[in-house]
Amino acid sequence: MHVYHDRFEVRTKGKSLYEITDDLQAKIDRSEVRNGTVTVFVQHTSCSILIMENADPTARRDLEEFFDRLVPEDADYFTHGSEGSDDMPSHIRMVLTRTSETIPMVDGKMQLGTWQGVFLFEHRRAPHRRKVSVTVIGE
Repeated sequence: MHVYHDRFEVRTKGKSLYEITDDLQAKIDRSEVRNGTVTVFVQHTSCSILIMENADPTARRDLEEFFDRLVPEDADYFTHGSEGSDDMPSHIRMVLTRTSETIPMVDGKMQLGTWQGVFLFEHRRAPHRRKVSVTVIGE
């Protein structure tokens, strides 16, 4: 059993989905693990990791619009706002999604479906530098 751990940074330009599938595959390739799992984890409370449709960008825009309506900014019932009006909504959006995903690997490739990709979902309006941890375990 081998364990490989690495990190990378995602520079966001504000609220959106940022595909990181190729970044993960590059880490898997460096790990020399052929069969096992890869876990990706983002070390922040205002963004998340998703597996999402990667072929049609309108699916991603619809998801972003859904979250904007589900957890609106500037709601009068939020009291936490030390970093601005998008602060508490970004935390709620993170809680409703996930900060990690674990994906099986076979023959050195993630076993994603045909139209699946791995994305960092930025919930803040301002650009950020997001730290992503990757752990590959297997043989």
